[in-house]
Amino acid sequence: MKLYHYIFLLSTLTLGSCSKYLEEFSQDQYQVKTFTDLDELLLGACYYPVKNSSPVNTTESMGAFIHFISDEIEEQNGGLPGQQVFDAKQAIFGQYTWQQRVGVNESNTGFALENATWVETYKLINVSNSIIANAIKLPRSNSDEIQGANRVEGEARFLRASYYFWLVNLYGKPYTKASANRDLGVPLKLQEEVLDILYARNNVQEVYDQILLDLELAEQLLSNTGRQKSIYRADITAVQLLLSRVHLYMQHWEQALSYADKVIAVRPALTNLNSSPEPFLRKESVENIFSMGGNDIFRSMCNSVQSFRVAHDLYNSYHNNDLRKTLWYWSMGDFVGYTKTPPSGTATLPSNINYYSSQYFTSGFRTLLSPVSDKFLYRTAEAYLNKAEAAACLNRGDQAQEMLNLLRSNRYKTGTAFQENLSNNDLILAIRNERRLELALEGHRWFDLRRYGVSDVLPQSKRIVHNYTIYAARSSRTMIERRQYILEENDLGYTLPLPQSVIDFNTGMINNERPVRSFTLIPL
Repeated sequence: MKLYHYIFLLSTLTLGSCSKYLEEFSQDQYQVKTFTDLDELLLGACYYPVKNSSPVNTTESMGAFIHFISDEIEEQNGGLPGQQVFDAKQAIFGQYTWQQRVGVNESNTGFALENATWVETYKLINVSNSIIANAIKLPRSNSDEIQGANRVEGEARFLRASYYFWLVNLYGKPYTKASANRDLGVPLKLQEEVLDILYARNNVQEVYDQILLDLELAEQLLSNTGRQKSIYRADITAVQLLLSRVHLYMQHWEQALSYADKVIAVRPALTNLNSSPEPFLRKESVENIFSMGGNDIFRSMCNSVQSFRVAHDLYNSYHNNDLRKTLWYWSMGDFVGYTKTPPSGTATLPSNINYYSSQYFTSGFRTLLSPVSDKFLYRTAEAYLNKAEAAACLNRGDQAQEMLNLLRSNRYKTGTAFQENLSNNDLILAIRNERRLELALEGHRWFDLRRYGVSDVLPQSKRIVHNYTIYAARSSRTMIERRQYILEENDLGYTLPLPQSVIDFNTGMINNERPVRSFTLIPL
């Protein structure tokens, strides 16, 4: 068994599940007649679908661990009287405490599932490969065929780029100009065919070059196809926002700023929290450009015993007149919960805090869908922040300050003196902090912390402390000991190890160096 069993699925298996879309002629051949056939496959098998926020296994959804490994979430040991114990805490232990192998359990006696994100992402990439290969072959004899084929190929290229961007920022070193052509990234598999070969890891530069190539082609292909009617389908604005983000990570400041401008030119609207009584990240929000994937936050933060909560360090970073603090979070005692996006089907959220905690943040709440993702979410505010950061790094302080204050004017209570007149490093630090506050729990923070550490402009790495309590049993309320784990500045733990199954079945593939993580005991 070789790596390809873990990187991608056979085309027959991937496409066989969509037999109503494509006419099959044998077990390993299919025929695409029109762009409509590919469009249905694209929607059904290439976009990462919105999934149920089931509390059964916190790691089963793709990248559910992304918030737990940063400084956004921390352990909650309390819980409301009479509530059940949150029984999935141990599933996230290895990620939450930055273990050398992230699937290890808290007693170091076994391993939980650790390759779900790798397998799921490469499966989606392989479907993208098939769609791109077949879209190129489609006839384009009239305007409808041209537009349809271009749109399908453009969306598939955008999705493939976004999935590789996701993988390389989890399993590859953060992009550094001086060493990107030597640093290990992830394997690039771009062809439709399944090859019986062993794959090597491409370097970070090669992966980023492919991401940019796909996005630039997607921008061309989608330039005349119009905006999608649903936030669950990507259009040229989503492509340009991702281009702005990728260039920001690569420290291509001019390009990052230019693409942010393109987004703002067509999607300038920001929600003013002073006048918007509705939940912020609802499906209909004027800020939402594109969303896919489930929302995993609700199933781990429910004020139960052995659950998790929003980190106090994050919550306390908001000014008291910052409306994000009161509208995006709720607190009771030492617990801080999340209300930035509601579950699907709730038009308004109750104002009574006791009702909140007893009805909306129970196990029942955790089984509901959310209309937008906590990952793979693109919205207008990011464009303002990308432009602000790029401008500040180009020493265009006035332009950066304008973007920062414009965003804040829609977030602070009317009458608050939120504007700051900063320059140089102080301005860059303020923008980084604003990014943390604005994009909290949307999948950005871990990647931002990584890239700040290797930035040519004001490098900044953070020391993160996580406490983890051992209980007598998975469903017990009895505490045995409390451990403290530390991710040091510039720690090798800022890059995830490859899943062990990939290393085991792909002899010779190099894993990421990661230290054994020790702990100290602290009083209960």
